[in-house]
Amino acid sequence: MRSLRKLAFLAFAPAACAQLVTLAPVTVSATRSPADGSAVPFTVETVDAAAFGDASQATIDGTLRALPDFSLFRRNDSQTANPTSQGVSLRGLGPSGASRSLVLLDGVPLNDPFGGWVSWSSVPADLVSGAQVVPSGGATAWGNEALAGVIELFTVHGAPGEGLADLRVADFGTQGLFLMQSLAAGPGTLTLSGSTFASTGTGLIAPGQRGPVDVDAWSRHATARATWSGPVSKAVTATATLRTFDEDRGNGTPDQTNRTRQAVGSVDLSGSPLPELSWDAVAYAEGEDFSQTFSSVNASRTAETLASRQFGVPASSEAVSFTATWREVPETATTAGTDLRAVRGETREDYAFSKGAFTDERFAGGSQSFGGLFAEQSCSLGFGLEALGGVRVDHWALTQGHLRDYGLATGAPIDATLYPDRAGTELSPSAGITWKPAQALSLHVSAERSFRVPTLNELYRPFRLGTTQTLANPALSPEHATSGEIGASWSRPGFTLALTGFAARLEDPVANVTLAQGPGTFPLFGTLPAGGVGQERLNLGRVDTRGAELALRWIASSVWSMEISGQAENATVGAAAVAPGLVGKRLAEVPRWNASAGVTWHPHRLLFAAARVRSNGSQFDDDLNTLPLGSATVLDGDVRVLLGSHAEVTVFVDNALDANVETAHSALGVYSVAPPRTAGLDVRLSW
Repeated sequence: MRSLRKLAFLAFAPAACAQLVTLAPVTVSATRSPADGSAVPFTVETVDAAAFGDASQATIDGTLRALPDFSLFRRNDSQTANPTSQGVSLRGLGPSGASRSLVLLDGVPLNDPFGGWVSWSSVPADLVSGAQVVPSGGATAWGNEALAGVIELFTVHGAPGEGLADLRVADFGTQGLFLMQSLAAGPGTLTLSGSTFASTGTGLIAPGQRGPVDVDAWSRHATARATWSGPVSKAVTATATLRTFDEDRGNGTPDQTNRTRQAVGSVDLSGSPLPELSWDAVAYAEGEDFSQTFSSVNASRTAETLASRQFGVPASSEAVSFTATWREVPETATTAGTDLRAVRGETREDYAFSKGAFTDERFAGGSQSFGGLFAEQSCSLGFGLEALGGVRVDHWALTQGHLRDYGLATGAPIDATLYPDRAGTELSPSAGITWKPAQALSLHVSAERSFRVPTLNELYRPFRLGTTQTLANPALSPEHATSGEIGASWSRPGFTLALTGFAARLEDPVANVTLAQGPGTFPLFGTLPAGGVGQERLNLGRVDTRGAELALRWIASSVWSMEISGQAENATVGAAAVAPGLVGKRLAEVPRWNASAGVTWHPHRLLFAAARVRSNGSQFDDDLNTLPLGSATVLDGDVRVLLGSHAEVTVFVDNALDANVETAHSALGVYSVAPPRTAGLDVRLSW
């Protein structure tokens, strides 16, 4: 936390002196450069502020689920999903709790430093002014965590005196409040915001299978944020932010709970000393702690037994980055930059529960460091052709890896293992061409190579969830992906149609590979009960994905508009030397198709109505393809009434048809489900 305190001082130091300057153009997330997104040969999906202001979607990930290529590890969103299962996947490239996609908030990663998952609740939806989603693009610019793509969220910047209050109430004891106020502070603007949320929650187990041990998955959290933005010289603008997050959750039984505490500080300096030159420098520090208890439930669901208790998972990360873009001639632009990041984390937990008490204690973790250099150049080739090419070099290191076990009764060491340090160098090239043969038509083709180093959680932490035991693997190798896409879009006033084909080969993917199934006694896992599963994190071999996306937007008139999008995909295991029986199996948690459709109706200047349908095909919840999850279709809707220029009321309903959405399927045949029909009211005031 020492680095965080230093950034806390820097956060408000720039307010001392400055002059007003023009802000830099919006940066395209795929390239980290001020550029025209239409000239980028990767798919760049833009989600506007109105979507995040939609009262029927209380979470950021809930809004992003309207994109067919976006998914979390599980089908339920962050309101009910366990935090460690909130890893994000783009185009189904290996969903897991550890995200294979980079999520950014104003250029600062949201991915958990220890496990890679994303605390979506730490950013209120009211705070988001828009997002860019770049599936299968951005690895050259961002490196390690951008294996499958990049999602960047942008926050609201209010003018001095502006403010917002948003009150939300809904079924299941749901209450949420968001407040924001912007103030003049020296030459810049100070924006303060905070939110609280609480819900008694819903049951996680299918209604017909619940037992006395099953309780509603309650949750509550609070956020606070302070941002100062303004000029510090004629050519330099600064933005400094401090934010905190505190969350408590129940995970479906009395003994299964978790807590997350997080604090992040960042400073962003940007400037444009010459018309042809712009630059951006970012420094941030993050500190967090996480705790969680796990249990196993008996077959009749009448009782649970504690399996482990993570009483602390302290983790931290610090990073600095610098990016510069310059134009040699109007048709050619070069962007280059560097990143340095350090990550540390350790799980501290009690395990081996026997006769009403834990008997052993474990400490496992280590450190990671990353350093990268990248350069990209875009240029006009004439005849409507735009080319983009780039290369990135990263060096990574794993140090201080350890696993120490102690007997709680005596304090005597059971095991003390120090893992050897490791390091490597990765190359991430990318290239693509965009062609506009006509004003309304745009074609593009691109390819890139990307990598991901396993998280500290994957490398060092063994765990037990229910009757499934999973072993860590400190020898895991980095994952590598080779991906490409080809697409076309046609735009006319009020109408856009886009079609994209994509393919990817993921080499050495980290997967929880099933090595034993109970009942029985096995060398690595000991005794497994009936329905028990023994897994180990292994580099699987190869996963192949290919598919196509269709997106259509039509503004029929000032009254009607419509959006339709869909993705069809085939993701299978192409090679698996460690488990040959998996070859040809479908990748777990990847449906064959996703689709979304939305209609908005604006019959009067004070009245808005919207309806959205999300549908996805069946999928499997395990690597052996023995635990299916059925297809699901969900309808959401809302009606918004303006009460004036500064007030509005929205009535909404999620899952209006009360569809049964299966989210998990255990080896004992028990299904977990997403929340049922939920209705509520949202009141928003602005000034």
